[in-house]
Amino acid sequence: MISNERPSPYGHRQFGAPKPHVNEDTLKSEKVQIERKTFQFTLKENPRGRFLRITEDVGGRRDTIIIPAPGLEDFKKLLDEMVKASNEIPPKAA
Repeated sequence: MISNERPSPYGHRQFGAPKPHVNEDTLKSEKVQIERKTFQFTLKENPRGRFLRITEDVGGRRDTIIIPAPGLEDFKKLLDEMVKASNEIPPKAA
C-alpha cells in the first residue's frame, strides 16, 4: 500500500465531494503587498476555536496556511528570530 492509499482516520470522503460547511466569524483582516505577492492575514473563529489564516496570492494562484491561535505566540517568536537573522546576516554576492 502506498502512502496515499492508507485509510484516513477521519473517515472516507469521495474525491470531489464538497466539505461540510463550518461557520467562521472573521475577527480581523489585513492585506500586505510585497513585491508581486499579496498576503491576506485573517483572524477567524469557528466552533473549534480561533485561528490565523494566511493566504498568499501570486497572479491568481493562492496558497494558504492556517495557524491555530494557541500557536501564534510561538509563530511570532520564530518569525521575529527570522527577521533578526535576515538583518544580521549579510546577503551573499550574486
